[in-house]
Amino acid sequence: MHRELISAIAHLDHPIATPITEANLDRLLRRAKLRPGARILDLGCGEAAWALRALELCPGATADGVDISVSGLTAAAKAAEERGLAGRLRLHESPAADYRAAEPYDLVLCVGATHAFGGLAATLDGVRAFLRPGGLALVGEGFWESPPTAEALARLDAEPDEYADLPGTLAVAEKAGFRAVYGHTSELGEWDEYEWSWTGSLIRWALDHPGPDGDAALAAALAHRDMWLYGYRGILGFVTLLLRRTN
Repeated sequence: MHRELISAIAHLDHPIATPITEANLDRLLRRAKLRPGARILDLGCGEAAWALRALELCPGATADGVDISVSGLTAAAKAAEERGLAGRLRLHESPAADYRAAEPYDLVLCVGATHAFGGLAATLDGVRAFLRPGGLALVGEGFWESPPTAEALARLDAEPDEYADLPGTLAVAEKAGFRAVYGHTSELGEWDEYEWSWTGSLIRWALDHPGPDGDAALAAALAHRDMWLYGYRGILGFVTLLLRRTN
């Protein structure tokens, strides 16, 4: 199965696509305190769950969602239509790092998609260019909650410097020209909910679709579950920072 299809199935029951609850997503977006009519950009938007919720919370706001996933953008367009937001969301099939805009934004989102730019520092440099002076960025990134074991690194196919610890992650943001005005560190329960949902949705789909695709989906789910349970659970953290651009 194509990796994009596996991801789409795995996130069927958790469209936020990060280890964050809906309540905490709302808390982060409300802290942005966007003005009516704000311009929002979601880089690596997937199914645009973050951008759509931001539009619901901010009357008159408009958003651009950028992703390379055709299935994700199709699902985003369908969700926008169902929620009465189609006229306020523009979707762009493009690598996030290649996207260009004629006007700056009040809020730029890049949650769980820093790989699109090649890492956190490069993402923040890219995000900063899209923001109006004093604009806000909401960036979600992994960090080492505790020093990674050799087994965790092997299962993640990662190097020890793949992520910083939490203070180091914040330092990267501030070096890039931002100040953190709020943040949310995902709790273990949020991680567990996300991972059980990811693996469970894929396993359920596999059981409902016996055959080569079902076998591939089941194998992907079990491999991911082992990577989580025997590898990075309690070691890899996730932080979402609300950052204000400095002049």
